Amino acid sequence: MEVEEEKEAIPSNNDCLAEGKCDGQILKEINSEPTESFDVQNSLPEGKKEFVAPAVGMEFESYDDAYNYYNCYAKEAGFRVRVKNSWFKRNSREKYGAVLCCSSQGFKRIKDVNRLRKETRTGCPAMIRMRVVDSKRWRVLEVTHEHNHLLGAKIYKSVKKVGSGARSKLQSNSDAEVRTIKLYRALVIDAGGNGTPNCNVTGGRKFSDLPHQLNLRKGDSQAIYNYLCRLQLTNPNFFYLMDFTDEGCLRNVFWVDSRCRASCGFFGDVIYVDNTCMSNRYETPLVALVGVNHHGQTVLLGCGLLAGETAESYTWLFKAWLTCVSGQYPQTIITDRCKALQTAIADMFPKSNHRFSLSLIMKRVPEKLGGLCNYDAIRKTFVKAAFETLKVIEFEAAWGFMIQHFGVTDHEWLRSLYEDRARWAPVYLKDTFFAGLSASRPGENLSPFFDKYVHKQTPLKEFLDKYELALQKKHKEETLADIESRNSSPELRTRCSFELQLSKLYTREIFKRFQFEVEEMYSCFSTTQLHVDGPIIIFLVKERVLAEGNRREIRDYEVLYNRSASEVRCICSCFNFYGYLCRHALCVLNFNGVEEVPSKYILSRWKKDYKRFYVPDQGSYKVDSIDHMQWFNQLYRSALQVVEEGTISLDHYKVALQAFEDSLNRVHVVEEKQD
Repeated sequence: MEVEEEKEAIPSNNDCLAEGKCDGQILKEINSEPTESFDVQNSLPEGKKEFVAPAVGMEFESYDDAYNYYNCYAKEAGFRVRVKNSWFKRNSREKYGAVLCCSSQGFKRIKDVNRLRKETRTGCPAMIRMRVVDSKRWRVLEVTHEHNHLLGAKIYKSVKKVGSGARSKLQSNSDAEVRTIKLYRALVIDAGGNGTPNCNVTGGRKFSDLPHQLNLRKGDSQAIYNYLCRLQLTNPNFFYLMDFTDEGCLRNVFWVDSRCRASCGFFGDVIYVDNTCMSNRYETPLVALVGVNHHGQTVLLGCGLLAGETAESYTWLFKAWLTCVSGQYPQTIITDRCKALQTAIADMFPKSNHRFSLSLIMKRVPEKLGGLCNYDAIRKTFVKAAFETLKVIEFEAAWGFMIQHFGVTDHEWLRSLYEDRARWAPVYLKDTFFAGLSASRPGENLSPFFDKYVHKQTPLKEFLDKYELALQKKHKEETLADIESRNSSPELRTRCSFELQLSKLYTREIFKRFQFEVEEMYSCFSTTQLHVDGPIIIFLVKERVLAEGNRREIRDYEVLYNRSASEVRCICSCFNFYGYLCRHALCVLNFNGVEEVPSKYILSRWKKDYKRFYVPDQGSYKVDSIDHMQWFNQLYRSALQVVEEGTISLDHYKVALQAFEDSLNRVHVVEEKQD
């Protein structure tokens, strides 16, 4: 809801008014470098000002602080302030946005023209627009400095006529107005070193301008440095690296906080390199390294800001991450189709399986194929080849039919896709472990980690705020999922022994996914032997599946079973794609009288107590006698496990706290003996 206001600075009881006393403590708090000189005709008077000019990105604790600041700044500049617009929430009437403008903004209404009061409005454009952001602080989003009238003490005094009542109110309130205005993201120097605030809110990043250094807005470089330094002081085991050019310009940045760093040890086996912001030319040149935790939730494993989509930048990022995790290589890396990424991964992770995200490929289908004749038919055939083929020969036949039947042999994107098919087509990836990040079924998506927090025009400074908010939300979700998994028992829906067995082991979310496979065993109506080779038997499992048009069709799935080795493998490869056995494999186990899922198919990474008992192997048994940083990292990882367990309940908390106190006393005993 928008409310038009014609509010002069004088009537406010809560604000430091344009005519009133601007407290010296406030002036001192936000004093910075001298502001640049402006033309007296259309901007600020020349000379040094106590108050720095408003700039996009300034933040305040409250609306009153922002209003107070702009009034005091206006007094120094020689103009008065009026509230042009305010926005309130419909239900709570809580203010969430406002525009403060010069009192000369606009023009007198027609019905007021003949009044005796002298016309002072000139349609002046000077203003600031601000609103509440996710951090609950008030941020300046738009600034116009230029005035179209004279400024200064003479003009200021000509409108400074205050009634006796107002003067007494100003006098009585002046002492009560002593409070500090806090600017959390204001007026940091830009990458070039000048202290001029940036008021340009238009125009995004231009990747081609500075290909070998971060292309930042004014103030971003110092903001990054200040932000990382603050985290290092407040976040134990925080890690960051900054890469500079020979000329001293910031080129690349990498950081990972303590919880994310611990997650690297637990969940660094499969990594998704989320370069959405880079490939789509976002304002913030962000790359996120993402994993999946024991609840199937995505977790952050590291963040980077890169100068560009080059092999050199990605190589630097991966080197930084490997330094952070002590050289622990991922089993699988999933990325967009990007030559620079492909080169960097081949160089830095030669033993890892590099795969392309099928969900990202599917998102580009409308863009790449939308202009073709028979697009709908081509897309349907493409989907069938990608998702419904179980054997390589079936995929090759379906792809060949699409190319020939629709006459797209020379289509460059389809040709390059086919050349890369061994990296993205599920039929070729059955021996690759994905931990659920494969998106190998229709409709599954691999969403950006900071989705809903970062859009194309999000400034870097705003992202730095949203980064912490996003992680707090993710950590809260994981904690709640831990509590739910440990303190509640899932409802059983069948009498199958497999369901009962894993209901006691898996986290709640992973069990739900496995439970669905158990329920779908009843759609498999036939299990027969196809071939016997010693201990190895190949079974054929028939399943009724829902096909196009809500019609049912029967599909055949071959399952290999080796009783002596307790091995079962289905042609759909659900275990490698998602980390648990499929309905077809369960049918074969059940057919052969097996009542429990073999232990090799119950992954520890999905268990409720995974983070309790699993200690990431990062050279923990090879203690360096002089490497204090290694000692710190290993002690921190161990302590973090106790901390996470200690938050389950009050009893857990008391035991964990007592354990820390006992450990500290024992360490002190060692210290006393050495003395």
